[in-house]
Amino acid sequence: MKPRGLLMIEHRLIEKVLALANGKAAAMTEESHDPVFVDTVVDFIRTYADRTHHGKEEDILFAALERKSLGEVDARVMNELVEEHKQARSKVAQIVALNERAKRGERGTAGEIKAIISWLASFYPVHIIKEDKMFFPDTERCFDGKELEEMLERFHAFDAQMIHEKYNKVFESLKA
Repeated sequence: MKPRGLLMIEHRLIEKVLALANGKAAAMTEESHDPVFVDTVVDFIRTYADRTHHGKEEDILFAALERKSLGEVDARVMNELVEEHKQARSKVAQIVALNERAKRGERGTAGEIKAIISWLASFYPVHIIKEDKMFFPDTERCFDGKELEEMLERFHAFDAQMIHEKYNKVFESLKA
């Protein structure tokens, strides 16, 4: 498997989870707002989609590409992808703030949460197509076979550390 294969497998799970979350969120009302559901969606996006998946893209793939001679189009697309990751992070932070307000009993947050989950569910497929169909295949040619093997090994090592990172954060939050 090539590094992009692993990233594309992760894309399929992101698409499925966000489609499911969007369907559940669409039915959400102020009365049926479930903060645990929202926290679960946030945890998935922050831990899996952002930290694990985007982490491999930004910290490993994009960093390696920055050391290569990228063409103008590929460099522009890579910058767009990073900006799109930042947009998604901002939207998730908005959901967190809204959900915290709802937990304190504030009404009027369910519609905004639904709208943001809907935005994420429509944003990610377009973002993913840009990566799967254009960016990954176009930039893979920058690496030789040995570099691709090493990158895949780095992806696996990155993933192996994620569970420890997540639960060290859980420990720190419980300590506080």
